[in-house]
Amino acid sequence: MPDCLTNLAMQNVVKLRKIEPSDLPYLYQWENDATSWADGANHNPLSQQDLRDYIASTTGDIFRDGQLRLIIEQDGATVGCIDLFDFDPRNRRAALGMYIASDYRGKGIGKAALEQLEEYAFKHLNMRVLYAIIATNNIACSTLYRQAGYTPSSPLSAWTLESDAVIWIKTCK
Repeated sequence: MPDCLTNLAMQNVVKLRKIEPSDLPYLYQWENDATSWADGANHNPLSQQDLRDYIASTTGDIFRDGQLRLIIEQDGATVGCIDLFDFDPRNRRAALGMYIASDYRGKGIGKAALEQLEEYAFKHLNMRVLYAIIATNNIACSTLYRQAGYTPSSPLSAWTLESDAVIWIKTCK
């Protein structure tokens, strides 16, 4: 196993799976959570039709779609999603994004999901770099990525209207 991977017992608490049509209500709620827009790329409401079209068009193959969204489940409950996007197959890198439903935050679910996604990305997709752009005022995410072994790399001044940001990077050789 590459030295960048951890295999903690917490990983068994959550399951990652491909997105399904039955996930539409969750995606609709999460994508339209305006409190998270400052931390993501979405800055406007999405319709159910927008999301139906996305679900219908995604193959779950990062090489075809250029991104991969997986649903996070805990004990059979749908609790969030985690993404690989901005995929660069030549340089074997991708950005990370994650959303955990508010009732499930602070319970280790994000860390467990991140560890599983890292294992998949580094071991099966042969990625060598994963990164996340985190607003400096998002202490919870910064703490998560620090605990997961990511290194703050580059400051991004005035990255969003709300705050500066930092690129957090993890490499696997």
